[in-house]
Amino acid sequence: MATRLQGIFTPNLVPYQADGGINEPELRKYVDWLISRGVHGLYPNGSTGEFTRFTPEERRRIVAIIADQTKGRVPILAGAAEANVRETLAACEFYASLGIRAVAIVAPFYYKLSPASVYAYFREIGRNTPIDVTLYNIPMFASPIDVPTIQRLSEECERIVAIKDSSGDIPHMIRMIQAVRPNRPEFAFLTGWDAALMPMLLIGCDGGTNASSGVVPELTRRLYDLTTSGQIDAAREIQYDLIKLFDTMIYSAEFPEGFRAAVELRGFRMGRGRQPLSDEQ
Repeated sequence: MATRLQGIFTPNLVPYQADGGINEPELRKYVDWLISRGVHGLYPNGSTGEFTRFTPEERRRIVAIIADQTKGRVPILAGAAEANVRETLAACEFYASLGIRAVAIVAPFYYKLSPASVYAYFREIGRNTPIDVTLYNIPMFASPIDVPTIQRLSEECERIVAIKDSSGDIPHMIRMIQAVRPNRPEFAFLTGWDAALMPMLLIGCDGGTNASSGVVPELTRRLYDLTTSGQIDAAREIQYDLIKLFDTMIYSAEFPEGFRAAVELRGFRMGRGRQPLSDEQ
């Protein structure tokens, strides 16, 4: 049995060349920097990584570059969401061939689906994937994954091993943990909401996929270590500092431009994003 996903998985931003292509040398440099600063894993093709702004071929290339540069130093959780089940499973097969630890798959977006349809979508993937799957709940952008759906999928699909929840809803996370963990103790719960990382860890989360860790990886890792070792007062101070930074990055510009600008301040050439900026930005 594979080990549970734990720790801080950084949602990788992607540097661009002047022509809008992927800046591979800078991406490799960024990967090395993140690992050297203590992140537990990497998470390409997430929302912070602007996966919808790349072609399927580019998404696969991004993961291939990161896997090659990482060389097994940390596990990779690769975003594998595509437009339909068939294409998503094809992405799963490709990432499995690279030796990726697991994939993360968001619920269907654009079309609003019922809980029954969300369940059917993930069940089809869970029964046919060659690689472990992390469910990705981000209700602000996609059909929500409710607690009964998560419980059924965890019981019926062995390949579904975790959920990443970016709602920031602490009671929802508690309900998920209570519903799933008694029957699947190895099932992992990751929070994607930086502003609640410390309280999420305290209620039983195993880690996070936090955009702030792509900017201040050492700070996010420190918060994780302090919280999980019971040094609550010190952890609280860092969480308070982190939420100020997080709020600045997420609310100062269209997401994820605030995070891209912050990474520039850390010394990386991120380039101009594919989404045109407004005059205010």
